[in-house]
Amino acid sequence: MFPVSIKGVLLTQRFECVLALNDRNEWELPGGRIEIGESPELCLQREFYEELGISINADHLLDTYLFEVIPGRHVFIVTYGCSLSGTFSPVVSEEHIEIKVFPVESLPANLPSGYRRSIESWHAKL
Repeated sequence: MFPVSIKGVLLTQRFECVLALNDRNEWELPGGRIEIGESPELCLQREFYEELGISINADHLLDTYLFEVIPGRHVFIVTYGCSLSGTFSPVVSEEHIEIKVFPVESLPANLPSGYRRSIESWHAKL
């Protein structure tokens, strides 16, 4: 059994992806662990609000894969393409160091490849 983490790809109107810098100095997609009785879509809505203070809709399942977060520790990742529901004025929670938007063509080097693949997939669908 592996923990399950639901992550969301949110692109701005200028096709910039919203990423969060974690304590491992890696950029990641917003999201987190699903709770008992929660749908993946509701999990993402909750996590985006907790981590960034914004409301989203989880629109399209993009990918699922097993990710080795640190050596020997794996998490099952589920990514969704998302759309903004309301205004875009993110704030940084205590869970991350920084929130930033990056053009899809210029994603940071310290972004795990699975997240990059999901971002590119969602961008191609829009």
